[in-house]
Amino acid sequence: MEYHGFINDMLDVKILILFVTDRLLHPVRLQTLYELCMQDDKLSYFSVVEAVPEMVEAGQLSETEDGFVITEKGRELALITKDSLAFPVAQRAARAVERFNQGLRRDSFIRTEVLEQPRGDALAVMRLDDEMGNLITIEYACPSPRQAALLTRAFPARAEKLYRLITETLTAKDAEPEQP
Repeated sequence: MEYHGFINDMLDVKILILFVTDRLLHPVRLQTLYELCMQDDKLSYFSVVEAVPEMVEAGQLSETEDGFVITEKGRELALITKDSLAFPVAQRAARAVERFNQGLRRDSFIRTEVLEQPRGDALAVMRLDDEMGNLITIEYACPSPRQAALLTRAFPARAEKLYRLITETLTAKDAEPEQP
């Protein structure tokens, strides 16, 4: 089967990895790096697996406990080589990284915890923040730590929707108390 794409050799793979890691906000695991780079039919997982250790050894990437991150040397090379990356691949990779970074930013604004109480019940604490600080904190009393855990696991997917619903409910015309 013939593959169509722009990635032709290991140098192209490394340039793409530099392009992607230069735009990331945080270190990423190898699998995530591959998924972000997978913007060309000719790129294989094995090429990325081969390239990354070579790039670490060359000082272009660094491995932390959270994953791989670009080094200053890597940033300089990314700046020099970014124009040699095929335009369609660069566009797709840039969009993939932006979506990934947006997800990371969003996740950093949502915090949850379960506080077990002495009586055996629990408190589900769910917070939604923005760049300026806390928007809303919900402390939900639950009969068991299990139920509190269910709420805190569901909250991240619905945090903004819940915040809007509460705001709309509290500011609705019929919600205003009548004046005597």
